[in-house]
Amino acid sequence: MKNAAAYIRVSTEDQTEFSPDSQLKEIRKYAKAHDLILPDEFVFADEGISGRRSDKRPQFQRMIGTAKLKPKPFDVILLWKFSRFARNREDSIVYKSMLRKQCGIEVVSISEQLSEDKTSILIEALIEAMDEYYSLNLAEEVKRGMSEKFSRGGVVSQPPFGYRMQDGIFFPDETAAPIVQMIFQDYLADTPVRAIANKLNGMGITTRHGNAWENRTVEYVLTNPVYIGKLRRSQTGDRSDRFHEQDECVDGQHQPIIEQAVFDAAQAKRADVKKMYKKYARHDQPVQFMLKGLVRCDTCGATLVMSSTGQYLQCHNYGRGKCKVSHAINVRKLNQIVLDQIREDLTAPDFASRIQKQNVPKSAESPIPALIEKEERKLDRIREAYEAGIDTLDEYRQNKQRITETLTALREQLTEAAPEPVDIGAFIGKVQSSMKTLTDPCASEIIKNLTLHTIIEQIIFMKPSGRIEIVYHL
Repeated sequence: MKNAAAYIRVSTEDQTEFSPDSQLKEIRKYAKAHDLILPDEFVFADEGISGRRSDKRPQFQRMIGTAKLKPKPFDVILLWKFSRFARNREDSIVYKSMLRKQCGIEVVSISEQLSEDKTSILIEALIEAMDEYYSLNLAEEVKRGMSEKFSRGGVVSQPPFGYRMQDGIFFPDETAAPIVQMIFQDYLADTPVRAIANKLNGMGITTRHGNAWENRTVEYVLTNPVYIGKLRRSQTGDRSDRFHEQDECVDGQHQPIIEQAVFDAAQAKRADVKKMYKKYARHDQPVQFMLKGLVRCDTCGATLVMSSTGQYLQCHNYGRGKCKVSHAINVRKLNQIVLDQIREDLTAPDFASRIQKQNVPKSAESPIPALIEKEERKLDRIREAYEAGIDTLDEYRQNKQRITETLTALREQLTEAAPEPVDIGAFIGKVQSSMKTLTDPCASEIIKNLTLHTIIEQIIFMKPSGRIEIVYHL
């Protein structure tokens, strides 16, 4: 008797006639009638998942992976209908062809029996085309229904922060709604968006998705008309515009959290802020500066980046509301601090030993010695197996040759990974030579930045003390 597998899929809960239990019941009945063995471990089911994309069906992917095992675990995959296998002709053709040609496994629909002659190819293709048409048509009908529901003020999305779903409409959340009101009050009281994000994170409050607050998530709340009783929806489906300023808005059926006057005042203030900082907008070309990519925040480890004014550096995470400590510092001031620190390091008596500690050879942590030892133990075991009469002489020779080749390759890698002797004196001379470029007023910021990257791994900036720590690399 041949082994069989079963694949079961339902995309919605209301498909009672194609429920998982009913599909499996019919498949088992078919297997018994055709002398097929269907073990429980070969029953694969994806529930509540669309068949339009195979990569979104974990059990389908597990079934395909199992089918590739050698020797093949089953000879046939049983389905209730071909539409359960895929609603995408491309996926259907690719996977069925792979199963038949590479694995020797057939895909059979128990309710859509095909003949053995070549006309079955046309019939199967026709069935798959009809299934794909049904899927595409259903998607269009769903979109049309959602658009009609939205035009009447019906909810077609998940509730935003501050609301929960109740009886099919948004209902103010007793815990989150006051937080939304606090955000608007703080913003109109001249509290910066970043400070609001820091305040929320400090209070242990997360977004609707459980994430930390950032500038953009606070602005999303401030610009969302849902809080004044509106509903909005993207007209194109493009979610690239984070704040959806061009989205379609209609009157909703839910209770507003924010008064219209408060919301309008927030939008006016946001427009004024945009106008105020318009002149500091970034250019198309990235700003180049000597310390670019080198300075790190001592609080969160993020890189310090140039502000929109081109005069200050600031922690990248602080600008997004993810770091609580501002590391703002004038870039010229920090340049001077770095140069002074390098000069001080060059004259320090422990500079050479400090560099050596910072540059501990990574080869000491290499896994290669352990792998070599493992292969050598294998040599001992195969020799013992040959002496005990378990392996033949040919088997011993083949195993020995394979292990010896692996050992040779590993030893070569270990030799290549061995650190070369470092001339600390030469490196110190390189740092001294670099200072000439770094202090040359004619050298460009790009050249100075490249020069720093050749001698420095990172610069840790500590606020509020204003001190730095330079990590050199050989």
